[in-house]
Amino acid sequence: MSDEFVFGGEVAWRPTAEYRDRSRLAAFITRHGLRDYDDLLQRSVSDPEWFWPAVFEDLGIVFYEPYTQLLDTSRGVAWARWCIGGRLNIVHNCLDKWIGTPTEQKVALRWEGEEGTTRQLTYGELYRDVNRCANALRELGVAKGDRVALFMPMCPELIVAFFGIVKIGACILPLFSGYGADAMTARLTDADASVIVTADGFWRRGQAVTMKAVADEAAAASPSVRRMIVVNRIGAEVPLREGRDHLWADLVPRQSDECDTLRTEAEDPLMIIYTSGTSGRPKGAVHTHCGFPIKAAQDIAQCLDVQAADTMFWITDMGWMMGPWEVFGMTLLGGTMVIFDGALDYPGPDRLWSLVERHRVTVLGVSPTLIRALMRHGEAPVRLHDLSSLRVMASTGEPWNPESWRWLFETAGNKRIPILNYSGGTEVSGGLVSGNVLTAIKPCSFAGPPPGIAADVVDDQGRSIRNQVGELVVRAPWIGMTRGFWRDPDRYEQTYWSRFPNVWVHGDWAAIDDDGLWYILGRSDDTIKIAGKRLGPAEVESILVEHPAVLEAAAIGVPDPAKGQALVCFCVLRPAKTASAALGGELQAMVASRLGKPLRPAAVEFVAELPKTRNGKVMRRVIKSAYLDQDPGDLSSLENPHAVDDIRKLRQ
Repeated sequence: MSDEFVFGGEVAWRPTAEYRDRSRLAAFITRHGLRDYDDLLQRSVSDPEWFWPAVFEDLGIVFYEPYTQLLDTSRGVAWARWCIGGRLNIVHNCLDKWIGTPTEQKVALRWEGEEGTTRQLTYGELYRDVNRCANALRELGVAKGDRVALFMPMCPELIVAFFGIVKIGACILPLFSGYGADAMTARLTDADASVIVTADGFWRRGQAVTMKAVADEAAAASPSVRRMIVVNRIGAEVPLREGRDHLWADLVPRQSDECDTLRTEAEDPLMIIYTSGTSGRPKGAVHTHCGFPIKAAQDIAQCLDVQAADTMFWITDMGWMMGPWEVFGMTLLGGTMVIFDGALDYPGPDRLWSLVERHRVTVLGVSPTLIRALMRHGEAPVRLHDLSSLRVMASTGEPWNPESWRWLFETAGNKRIPILNYSGGTEVSGGLVSGNVLTAIKPCSFAGPPPGIAADVVDDQGRSIRNQVGELVVRAPWIGMTRGFWRDPDRYEQTYWSRFPNVWVHGDWAAIDDDGLWYILGRSDDTIKIAGKRLGPAEVESILVEHPAVLEAAAIGVPDPAKGQALVCFCVLRPAKTASAALGGELQAMVASRLGKPLRPAAVEFVAELPKTRNGKVMRRVIKSAYLDQDPGDLSSLENPHAVDDIRKLRQ
């Protein structure tokens, strides 16, 4: 991937006066006397002492006691601390401060379950429910700093518990709702969690999926767990262990709806959220009250142009960082969030679009993988619904290929709605690169770093490069940066800070074109090296999905005695298309003609599914391990583990 960058193309969307005139970002630029967006980016990274207080003011962040020092790097930039001396419990800014204002009567949360049940909570109702939950947690002995695990489907009680934990100064431990007992145990044990909030189960494509039994098995293997609260989501009978387990319905509603918010330090731990790893102990990214929520709200406001009148639906699970990101960000802005518990293709392929219409969603967040899956149903499911409420579409989780990007832009967006790409990570609290409503968009592109992020693309020696693919790095600390891995400082430093001095190396391949637009091309550890040439999977996959028979594709490198590695491609075909040796040869020739004969795939394999996490990431390292019959590592976040077995059988 050292050759010239070949993505890009023509501009597909340009900002209209309508978008510019209502833009929060434009208002911020004007208010601070800046020339333009580029001027803002430059000043935001060169003068953090100006920029972050300006963000606090823009977001209306209230401190109980003001900080005496904005940024402390005395331990090195890897261990930057923010808002030193300040006292701030972020729940005060998310909920408490809205009470007694018009926002109290506004809808904070809209929820829909797969079975069709709906519910909504105003800011006032959510505030009072959170107080009841906080009092219940205190009754169970939860104190400041205790870790409380959330192992729940996306339902209103999840949001209530989320804020209830924060209100009393405890630490949220969000867990993916599809985890098995082993994955859950590893995280509970690592964090020394004392309480689990869970549910009896959830619905998925009309079938009941139980959760309490998984939580029981994990709790039994986790010595620190002493209490469990169980939400009755699907009406299933669940056994309760005497002295440990409590039904939400018996414990929470009887509590007082008044509860004082604990006045925490701005840098007190707020959340430990675990990243998926290939092997070894899970990595728990530590976030604080003045870190993750501020970065989330800043990005939602400045990159996605979300305002108090907006309704956001980001398709996510609370175990993925985009869940807490949406919850913190939307409540800090006084907007409305939509959460959905179920499959987006059930009972029909139009479920996503029906949700947008029914809840009048203005900002929709998807993954490219989801869109590729919905494309197989054609345009008809989209056309069934009135999507006129949509103002912004956004995407994260995986690199796009141009075909699926254009499908969403043209079919759901009617070529009028921007797709604002957004990419960062759990340890980042949001985006390192993003779109916005003030700059032109090419298919698959990003405008560049959000304000406050000193991102760059560099070569192997750490030198800035353009029109080439290189490593995405950040050259200065930012407020949302993780405060390290939980009880594992050496691993944190090794993961992000060991490549170049005082530079965060994120682990993504990126490129910047002649027009200054950015592109993310996948994880750098997915790189394929054939006869000395580095090749990014996205380069190959984007070519393959241009073929009318191919819906999805994944590319990996496998050992080759002559070339070092050989290219192997995995393709999911469109409905009614049939796998054949002739089609495989056609696809091999297609890649060779576009990338050169030395990069012709050694094999094209046809599969029914690619292994994916529930948030839509294609797990290439799992594909590679299964294909080579090696240990695939941690599979706990996979939604479809059977796909791994299908790939393993290809070599048998």
